[in-house]
Amino acid sequence: MQSIQKVKMMKARYDWKSIKRWFKYKYILLLRAKGGPSMVARGFSIGLFVEMFTLPTAGFAFALIFPLVYLLRANLPAALIGFVFGKVIYIPFSILNKQVGEALVPKHFKFYLIHHLPHMLSNIIRSGLDLIIGGMVVGLFLGIIAYFPVVLLLKYQANRRKEKRRLRKDQLATTQTKE
Repeated sequence: MQSIQKVKMMKARYDWKSIKRWFKYKYILLLRAKGGPSMVARGFSIGLFVEMFTLPTAGFAFALIFPLVYLLRANLPAALIGFVFGKVIYIPFSILNKQVGEALVPKHFKFYLIHHLPHMLSNIIRSGLDLIIGGMVVGLFLGIIAYFPVVLLLKYQANRRKEKRRLRKDQLATTQTKE
């Protein structure tokens, strides 16, 4: 008898409806986060910015999310969402990162670093310096550009929710006055 209940519990635990419900719950928590839409949008922008130069730094830039979120008073879950979204769009932007980096980093600076650093570190610098610098610049612009649509989307959702609540309240008031 107990084993049948356990199997039913395990099956229900990994039910797609419950996973969908969990994501919806987390989305609602994000919409209702303290600090409002601007704090959530700042977090998303920080995550997107950091992701643009994480790959060439072998993931060390990920640690930069935490102090940036704290200093800019942003939302950490939104920053992690922005970080994951950045992973999705990184491949097309890596070409742009490389081109911007090549335009910004002087050629003599690369040769100077290569000759004055240990061999292993100079190989890393030679291959990734353009991507790191270009990723920082492109990521900064991308983060600033992404901030505004995210704020507008979150404000739109909040206004929709308020309107629904107002309509329900009016509907409830009219049914009570008719009785």
